[in-house]
Amino acid sequence: MGSAALLVLAVLAVPRAAAAGGPEWRSLRGSWRLRSGNGSVSLRAEVPGCVHTALLRRGLIQDPYYRFNDVMYRWISLDNWTYSRTFKTPFDIRKWQKVNLVFEGVDTVAQILLNNVTVGRTDNMFNRYSFDITSVIKEVNFVEVRFLSAISYAAEQSRCHKAYSIPPACPPPEQKGECHVNFIRKEQCSFSWDWGPSFPTQGIWKDVRIEAYNHYHLIYFSLTPFFVKSTQQWCLEIESVFEVVSSKPIPGRVMVNIPKLQTQQTFTVKLQPGEGSIVLLVNINKTSVVEAWWPNGHGKQTGYNMKTTFIMEAGYQIEKFSKVHRSKHGSCSSSDPWQMGKTPVQIRGQSKAYFRTVELVQEPIPGSPGLSFYFRINGRPIFLKGSNWIPADSFQDRVTYDTLRLLLKSAADANMNALRVWGGGVYEQDEFYDICDEIGIMIWQDFMFACALYPTDQNYLASVRAEVLHQVRRLKSHPSIILWSGNNENEAAISSNWFSIPRAERERYIRDYLMLYVKNIREIVLNEDRSRPFIASSPTNGLESVKEGWVSQNPYDTHYGDTHFYDYTNDCWNWTMYPKTRFASEYGFQSWPSFSTIEKVSSAEDRSYVSNFSLHRQHHDSGNVQMLQEVGYHFKLPQGTDPVKRFKDTIYLTQVMQAQCTKTETEFYRASQSEIIRGEGHTMGALYWQLNDIWQAPSWASLEYGGKWKLLHYFAQNFFAPLLPVAYEDQGVLYIYGVSDLHGDQKLTLRVVVHTWGSLEPVCTLAKEGVIVKAQSAVPIYKESISDVLERCRNCTRKSCVITFCLVGEDGLQSPTNHFFLSSLKDAVGLEKTQLSASVSKQDDTYIFVLQTTAVAPFVSMDVGSIKGRFSDNGFLMTEKKKVVVFYPWEPTSVEELENSLTLTSLLDVV
Repeated sequence: MGSAALLVLAVLAVPRAAAAGGPEWRSLRGSWRLRSGNGSVSLRAEVPGCVHTALLRRGLIQDPYYRFNDVMYRWISLDNWTYSRTFKTPFDIRKWQKVNLVFEGVDTVAQILLNNVTVGRTDNMFNRYSFDITSVIKEVNFVEVRFLSAISYAAEQSRCHKAYSIPPACPPPEQKGECHVNFIRKEQCSFSWDWGPSFPTQGIWKDVRIEAYNHYHLIYFSLTPFFVKSTQQWCLEIESVFEVVSSKPIPGRVMVNIPKLQTQQTFTVKLQPGEGSIVLLVNINKTSVVEAWWPNGHGKQTGYNMKTTFIMEAGYQIEKFSKVHRSKHGSCSSSDPWQMGKTPVQIRGQSKAYFRTVELVQEPIPGSPGLSFYFRINGRPIFLKGSNWIPADSFQDRVTYDTLRLLLKSAADANMNALRVWGGGVYEQDEFYDICDEIGIMIWQDFMFACALYPTDQNYLASVRAEVLHQVRRLKSHPSIILWSGNNENEAAISSNWFSIPRAERERYIRDYLMLYVKNIREIVLNEDRSRPFIASSPTNGLESVKEGWVSQNPYDTHYGDTHFYDYTNDCWNWTMYPKTRFASEYGFQSWPSFSTIEKVSSAEDRSYVSNFSLHRQHHDSGNVQMLQEVGYHFKLPQGTDPVKRFKDTIYLTQVMQAQCTKTETEFYRASQSEIIRGEGHTMGALYWQLNDIWQAPSWASLEYGGKWKLLHYFAQNFFAPLLPVAYEDQGVLYIYGVSDLHGDQKLTLRVVVHTWGSLEPVCTLAKEGVIVKAQSAVPIYKESISDVLERCRNCTRKSCVITFCLVGEDGLQSPTNHFFLSSLKDAVGLEKTQLSASVSKQDDTYIFVLQTTAVAPFVSMDVGSIKGRFSDNGFLMTEKKKVVVFYPWEPTSVEELENSLTLTSLLDVV
């Protein structure tokens, strides 16, 4: 976060004078005391925060990510910690009918005491808690949050569930994790995952404050757009959830004003005692042109400022409008929702109105069994291009606005328009969705259940219901969210019997599944939000799963819904191994992060592919071996005697392999969007696993911990390009498809160039003019047998030649240059070790690298170590003597620094 934004928060944390009769508040963020269970450790801790980061800040532990510290620091999570502080009440207690102590997020199981009186308990990291402290609060107060170890609590909950087991009990041993995570409503991957460490945190991870009010209090405020087809008019549903402490109904008026849409409406309302909501329907002026919100690459992300004013007969006036503070570094922080001024009170919630519709289309497809599965945004079918999002850190208080901005901007810069917020992490912070709204990233939002079965006792369900209600109300105003999904892979877990449940007991678990996802979560979502679709699981067969009682026989059926697909043993360059699915929502391959990233958390003896550290860091069974096996299909493995060089070469090859494999699979999905072959096809989404990393380790991510782009992310920039030629070979014939996300048909020229590996001069070129690539489709544009290509390009064999191709149109329209290998590169004939060189110069805020090569160079990788930034292209096939690459720095650097840090690697540098 930039300094200006921090200053705003610091100022707003002090008490304010109330507006005439308006509520008063005081944030309790800032400095607290933290002590261990037996009092042997006592220190100052920041709130929001957690125990691990507090210990780290005070120098009592090393970086938890360093070497083997995830195991060494288990003791932290096994202890029961207590946060405490004293505070003065900044207002006259006697003036107020109701005073609450509000926690936006408590991680996770805690007893809350004020002045030694227990005012409440928490058991759900994802819930918001408000405790009535009217009769307990004094002028000077002592608040305590006594945590119970999440590990101990989960184990105890499991022990108490005696009737039948709820698998899985524990994670696989290679994950070095904790057991029974499905018994606690906490970030599921905090007990470990196959890409992440086990750090079951304790702490107050979001804001905490006291609030005092009379008469009534606004808790949630949301805006949901609808387009009424019969009247061809947009309307906006405004929902306000109030708590009314008055014993009588309170009448009043609500005025809504959207200046740019010439829309003003006044409503007469009546607030009833207790907690309840009022829903207002605002019809947008028909004469106004409403600009819709569009996903990245399909249009603008227009939002409209609006002002909503509540004027009640009793109490005070409330105004809701947008106000954002931006720091000099481009960070922003919404002004504190409870800031008091001399006039009206500003209330939390989305204050910009966005207009967009979303439909999940599941309907018959001519010539194919099954149903389609695609998203229509504002009436237009959109191919979803993107990835899967996991938590950006094990310690959520380290995830700043700048962290989120960097990762999400990197997704948009790689031509992505969608991310799936995966169900084993957290519902992300408000700023995450604000940024997605702003840059056009559609969000497939899972509820936080993943790869497990879950209990359905009454206490657990009550906690889940509160969680779901809170999260839907908090998030539903965001246009970026296009889907609610009940869980990750739990339908498949039952169908495929992951947990070896005897057939006779299966019905019991299906009943639990229906109780949790259908009877509870789905019903709340449908009641709270009619503006976007809901599915119970991913993968799922969608409507077919519903027809089969919500648990289908095969949720991976390519004729329905979405699929998850992983195969680490077959040759990933062979497109025939991939499912021709309706929607690919998970698929991917592992690689190691770059040496500069690993270096920060390792010591000299760790820097080898076969070290104890490398084995410890790999949380996926046989992952390191699988990567080498996949590399070995097409590349020669490093044989050098220098262990560090060999490690660096292996890292490079795993990144090349991951990039090339994911490219092959993604291009197959994009090319399958417009055709049906043997009943399969009409693929309308490709979300690879995974976008980001939670720590420095081998994983499926394309962005390393800290945001550095792996080669895969550079490849994604190309394979998700709005216009792309895609080649594949089938039975000796080379096919090239033109893939387009553009909204108009294009008349283009296809350029095909064939090189021998030994020469920078092409052996032959072909320009096919007048190629028509239809809007938002994938069409075949070129077909020729490989033998004819080789014959036409004399002196060519499969092993000695490589094909590159691109699409060029008018007005500078051009696709990325794509490549097609005719053989494995380990069999390539004529490849020479090249002399690669680069000169660097500064141009405005960027740096220009001019690369030169003496021979064809496959997979040229540019690496500037720990200097933060990204290149315009990387990992490319260099078939020309000179190439210009731009470096976009994320922090100040210099030509000299870049020159000294630059490493250039191509395939033949690996020995």
